Amino acid sequence: MSIVVTAATGALGRLVVEELLERVPADRVAVVVRNEEKAADLAARGVDVRVADYDDPAALAAAFRAGDRVLLISGNEIGRRVAQHTAVLGAAQAAGVVQLAYTGILGGPEADFDLAAEHTATEQAILDSGIPYTFLRNGWYHENYTRNLPTVLGHGAVVASSGEGRIASAARADYAAAAAVVLTTEGHLNRVYELSGDTAWSLTEYTAEVSAQSGKEIAYTEVPADEHLSILTGAGVPEGFAAILVDVDAAIARGRLAHTSGDLSRLIGRPTTPVAEAIGAALA
Repeated sequence: MSIVVTAATGALGRLVVEELLERVPADRVAVVVRNEEKAADLAARGVDVRVADYDDPAALAAAFRAGDRVLLISGNEIGRRVAQHTAVLGAAQAAGVVQLAYTGILGGPEADFDLAAEHTATEQAILDSGIPYTFLRNGWYHENYTRNLPTVLGHGAVVASSGEGRIASAARADYAAAAAVVLTTEGHLNRVYELSGDTAWSLTEYTAEVSAQSGKEIAYTEVPADEHLSILTGAGVPEGFAAILVDVDAAIARGRLAHTSGDLSRLIGRPTTPVAEAIGAALA
């Protein structure tokens, strides 16, 4: 039996694999990747590298073994994810895996915004399959904001349409640690975890923290949704994805990403990483 991580060379997958390697021997860890070369360092450490693509059912059929525990990291091709996830699910079911953990979105069926729809459909497909599951409903990552700090510092502003809505984000590494816990310990089958940071914050608070740590005066500029869409597309964001980002901001304004269940800190056995710490790391 192996613990298998899909999309293992991505930003989240890499962190999950590192967490697993701190908990179990390398020969118990397998990764499913599209590009074998990108996983060469993992192979050198004794990890079993399996090459498959979410869009290639034939390759996926050979990616799993009976008794495997699998982490299905959701794909990033919005609009294609249900078909891709269903292909992974079919291969895992045929192989006889004993656990399928899935990285969904905070709120599950209660998440009433466009980005959540494919996650809801995937969760239902997993339930229908009968495979023992663990739903890891991840909230927002700190990195969703801190990766944009060069632009924020350059323009002196955080621009959004989420009002004073609060965001219970956590570090990507926190979510990775939680995934490793549910894959290496018992008691997580057929469980749902609403994962989010311990403290929800507003963009006004975030902007003040960036200003304090950077020493630059940064303003939070709230704009209407249509103006926000125009700003994003004008900056080169494809219109379809820009619309999704604006829709997420509307969901934040409604409080959909503010939930603080405590599940994440309980799973990882420590407080979640404060956003102020993430800002400091990004500025450094």
